[in-house]
Amino acid sequence: MLSLSHVSAGYGGDRVIHDISLNLPMGRSLCIIGPNGCGKTTLLRAIAALIPFDGEISLDGRALSSMKRRDIASRIAVMSQMASVYLPYTVYDTVMLGRYQHMKRTFFGRPADADHASVERCLEKTGLTDIRDRRIDELSGGQLQRVFLAHTLAQEPQLILLDEPTNHLDMKHQVELISYLRDWAGDPGHAVIGVFHDINLAMSLSENVLFMKDGKIVGEGVFEEVATPEFLRELFEMDVVGYMEQSYGRWKALKEGDKNGQGIQEQI
Repeated sequence: MLSLSHVSAGYGGDRVIHDISLNLPMGRSLCIIGPNGCGKTTLLRAIAALIPFDGEISLDGRALSSMKRRDIASRIAVMSQMASVYLPYTVYDTVMLGRYQHMKRTFFGRPADADHASVERCLEKTGLTDIRDRRIDELSGGQLQRVFLAHTLAQEPQLILLDEPTNHLDMKHQVELISYLRDWAGDPGHAVIGVFHDINLAMSLSENVLFMKDGKIVGEGVFEEVATPEFLRELFEMDVVGYMEQSYGRWKALKEGDKNGQGIQEQI
């Protein structure tokens, strides 16, 4: 169980999130949705103990404030959108870097047999075995994000935090990544929290949603039970449902070969 109790956090003395409390059992996933600047990423960084916070965050009943940085990093992994600059390691070496916190416990911090075995499993799970020796600066965006996923899995975390991890991926690789993480979160020893701008993509990961605005929780629960047209309009300051209906109309017309599709387009 991940538990947050009255958590506030920010940067340079300025609070970005305020009085956040939530509980997430293992075997579950949660999506955080809200407008830009509402504190979604700050909340993830607090959960990962990457920034100072007030209140209490605990994992399996153990307060993060009582844990060493190494222990937190071995339990909680953060997977963000792809960086534009990265070192030209091979795929294998990049995934092995995910074992760093485990290797620190071994003699001279060198990879042990268990580390190599873990990397092999992660390469196989993410379909990277055939390109294990290629440099990551030679890979496509989809391949690179799979490398980062394998790197994250190599940490063997209990909790994965996703911060817009699909921003640079095409539709096919977005769906594949979210599908894999949804299945991974279904394990009773795992959990996933994801931050997304794309509501449809968020809902494909989890039906459980936490809505944020101005650094506070303004709604939480199953999407269909919390979200209403009025709620979403106030949250995003636009007619979200109307926009989605127009988009759906265009796709439906395309599927049905509707010759009136041009008329729908003119309405948008």
